[in-house]
Amino acid sequence: MGFFAFFGSLMIGGTMGVLFERWGITRNGILPSVIVALGAVILLFMVRVMFRLSFGSPGLDAIIGAAAALILIPAGFLRIGGRGRRR
Repeated sequence: MGFFAFFGSLMIGGTMGVLFERWGITRNGILPSVIVALGAVILLFMVRVMFRLSFGSPGLDAIIGAAAALILIPAGFLRIGGRGRRR
């Protein structure tokens, strides 16, 4: 049961990352948004398993975790180059 819940949560988190990009809520790019959302889903799933803390079902945890991470974490640091690079 936990195996399917984990991979289902990852699928929901990846979908949330793509949807947030498509809807214009974030402007990170699709790949960075998916990476941030998947990281949040993994973190929240680990908290659920270790401490038995959750908002409800694993799917609801995935939606809440991915949405919170995409809103709170700017993914500008994931871009290659950026400010530190001189031209």
